[in-house]
Amino acid sequence: MKRVLVTGGAGFIGSCFARTLRAEHPEVEVVVLDKLTYAGNLNNLALFEGDPRYRFVHGDIVDPASVADAMAGCDVVLNFAAETHVDRSLLSAGHFFDTDVKGVFVLLEEARKVGVHRFVQISTDEVYGQILEGAFTENDPLNPRNPYSAAKCGGDRLAYSFWASYGTPVIVTRASNNYGPYHYPEKLIPLFITNAMDGQPLPLYGDGKYVRDWLYVEDHARALLFVLENGTPGETYNVGGGNEIENIEITRRILRILGRPESLIRRVTDRPGHDRRYALSTDKLRKLGWSPKLDFEKGIEDTVKWYVENEWWWRPIKEKDGQYREWYEKNYAERLKET
Repeated sequence: MKRVLVTGGAGFIGSCFARTLRAEHPEVEVVVLDKLTYAGNLNNLALFEGDPRYRFVHGDIVDPASVADAMAGCDVVLNFAAETHVDRSLLSAGHFFDTDVKGVFVLLEEARKVGVHRFVQISTDEVYGQILEGAFTENDPLNPRNPYSAAKCGGDRLAYSFWASYGTPVIVTRASNNYGPYHYPEKLIPLFITNAMDGQPLPLYGDGKYVRDWLYVEDHARALLFVLENGTPGETYNVGGGNEIENIEITRRILRILGRPESLIRRVTDRPGHDRRYALSTDKLRKLGWSPKLDFEKGIEDTVKWYVENEWWWRPIKEKDGQYREWYEKNYAERLKET
C-alpha cells in the first residue's frame, strides 16, 4: 500500500479505519472522500490535522469527477460511504439506492480505469436477512428485508460482478453491528447512552428481544487491514464479534454502568419488517488468523466512558438533529398507522 482512498472516511467506521491505518502504517498516504452528510464529521479526523500524508476531498461517490479526483494515484480503495440507518430507509429509500448502489458503480468504474491493486466493498450482515438459529456463512443466499439492506446487497453483488466480469481485485466484507466511540447518536447504543446521561427515555422497539452480534469498531478496522494483507480477490469474508446479545440486555447494561433506573426504558411500537436475529459464522476469516480482541463487557464499558468524557463531540450533534428527530418521529408514527 502506498496511497489508500477511504470513502466515507469522516463517518463512524471509515474514520476508525483511517486512524487505525495511520497508527499501523504511518508511511501510507491517506485520502478521504466524504460528502459530509449528517453522519459525516471532520472532528472524527482531527488526528490528521497538519499531516502532509493526508488529503481530504469533499465530494459524493455518485459524482464521477469527485471520485476521479480522490482516487488519482491510489492503489487501494475501501468503500465505507453508505446510507446506513434502517429507519431512515423506511422513510426515504431513494437516497439509499443512489449512494449504496449507484455510488458503488461509479467507484468501481474508476477503480477499473486506474487499475487499483485492491478494492474492498464494506457490506453488512443484514444482506443475509434474519436467521432464527445457527449462523450465516459466506455461501448462504442473500435475503435482505428492508430498503437499506436491499441497497447494500445491490452494491455488494455489483462489486463482486466487477471481479467476475473484469477481474477488478474486489474483496467484499460483511460485518455485524459495530459499536464504539464516534458513533452517530441515532443508533441504539450511542442513543441510549446519551439519553440515559440526560435522564431521557430510552425508546426500545417491541419486546426488546431482537438479537444482534456486536463488533467493536476497532476490531472491525483491524479485520479490514488483515483482509487487505491476507484476503483473496473475488472472496467474501464475514466479520463478527461473537457477542450475540438481546437489545433489552444491552439497554440494561448501559443503565447499570451509568447508574440510571430501568424506569427510563420506554417501549415503542415495533418498526415494519424488523429482523429478529442476525448471526455470522466467522470461521473463514479466523482460519486465516484473525480474531476480535475486545469482548463486549469491556467494549461497552469503554464506549460508555468515551461518551461520558466527550460530550463536546455528541451534544452539538443531538442539538442540531433535534428538529429532524421531531419530524422523523411524527412521520414514522404516521407510517406505522398506515401499515
